[in-house]
Amino acid sequence: MSRERLYLFDTTLRDGAQTTGVDFSLADKRQIMALLDDLGLDYVEGGYPGANPIDTELFSGASSLKTARLTAFGMTKRAGRSAANDPGLQATLQAKADAVCLVAKAWDYHVRVALGTTTEEHIEGVVASMRAIVASGREAMLDCEHFFDGYKGNRAYALAVAKAAYDAGARWIVLCDTNGGTLPQEVSAIVADVTKHVPGTHLGIHTHNDTENAVANSLAAVEAGARQIQGALNGLGERCGNANLASIIPTLLLKSRYADRFETQVTPQRLMKLTHASRVLDEILNRAPARQAPYVGEAAFATKAGIHASALLKEPQTYEHVPPESVGNRRRVLVSDQAGKSNLIAELDRLGVAVDKDDARLTRLLEEVKAREGLGYAYEGADASFLLLARRILGEVPQYFTVDSFRVLVEKRHNARGELVTVSEASVKAYIAGGEQVWSVADGNGPVNALDQALRKDLGRYQSLIKDVELVDYKVRILTGGTEAVTRVLVETRDHSTGERWSTVGVSSNIIDASFEALVDSITYKLLKAGAEA
Repeated sequence: MSRERLYLFDTTLRDGAQTTGVDFSLADKRQIMALLDDLGLDYVEGGYPGANPIDTELFSGASSLKTARLTAFGMTKRAGRSAANDPGLQATLQAKADAVCLVAKAWDYHVRVALGTTTEEHIEGVVASMRAIVASGREAMLDCEHFFDGYKGNRAYALAVAKAAYDAGARWIVLCDTNGGTLPQEVSAIVADVTKHVPGTHLGIHTHNDTENAVANSLAAVEAGARQIQGALNGLGERCGNANLASIIPTLLLKSRYADRFETQVTPQRLMKLTHASRVLDEILNRAPARQAPYVGEAAFATKAGIHASALLKEPQTYEHVPPESVGNRRRVLVSDQAGKSNLIAELDRLGVAVDKDDARLTRLLEEVKAREGLGYAYEGADASFLLLARRILGEVPQYFTVDSFRVLVEKRHNARGELVTVSEASVKAYIAGGEQVWSVADGNGPVNALDQALRKDLGRYQSLIKDVELVDYKVRILTGGTEAVTRVLVETRDHSTGERWSTVGVSSNIIDASFEALVDSITYKLLKAGAEA
């Protein structure tokens, strides 16, 4: 049976750029475009040429995309001007893009109040703008802004905008739930009505997530006849975000209700790159990935309950709605105070530690994990510390170095220019395996950074193994209140030479002590992985 084609349109670089705290550089945009192209999306909206220097530069040269069509965003011509005499429209038309998507008001209230013109004149502008795009040889699209609100307020006008653009040659008429307030049942009924006036093969859907229904609304529109879906990777977008393509794409490919009826340009092989693309985007934005994000989150295929973990290892299909590998993710059986031996065995196997299920040391390890978690340790996000703990109980971690003492000083003083500054300085005294003593002093940007610098400044014969290692993330959580609060510190470390990252944990009533414990684990893990000898 032949399947209908669905088209995927990514708005990460334009609509997603309106996310609070997101500011793409030109290099960022080009890197993200390559990721989206590699996934197999049909359209990548690069930005708004003429609106800012970065977007103008992006569209100044030929597109490097191999699969997707680079799309420029803009607005329909203003009232009182011709298409040829509208600077904004002309800047969009002059962009080196494969397609052009313009936005128009589909709510008559906005036409009157925001634009201060008539509905007839606005529709005339839509028609003239669509014809101008077609005449330029590019694929024409219209985003019908606030379409669902406009439809509810004045159905005849909203339909007239969509029909006018289609009749003027637009390839896609995109119905936008701009404020994210429409519910799936409404989307389904309204899209079904629109298909009586514009063929579903020319209809798209663009939803926002203000009621947590953006993905559901997008799928409802497909059920009702729309064949293009717009969204952003990781659900980026203003306010609560846009429809999340990281959820929509695998649903279309892996759920039989859609996979049996529709096809996209995303292949199963490309889909396996989805988790990587999602996390690279977060890395570019310098923010932590959402652990519980569907499909791509670190916890999307994780379990920590002992009975579930045991069953999961025997029959994963009963607990996982899709295979984690299909989206480039992996199964995780978490080590926690709810864990049983099955959890430990699975986690040790993932970390490359072979141990027999009847090994008595497993019971000791389980008891130690539970005791430590009672003190505040958490190994779910600290694989490196868990590996060290397990190998120590198994007797497989050499004593590379021993810290004899450390000291941290924080002082506020005047520098040479007479400016009042805060200075942090740390010293670490350690003994390298074999008896060599090292004593290092370093300053840093705060006490933890100073400690990190001092610890890594001189480790004798191990120094060459840690020269490319640096602390890249540092998280603190206060576990109990009051002045004697217990503090948990998570440290993420990166090795520039290999690109590997790992996380370690420390717990203490003293935040500096907790930090130092995590730092020592981090260095020890690196030496263990490097095969250093003691």
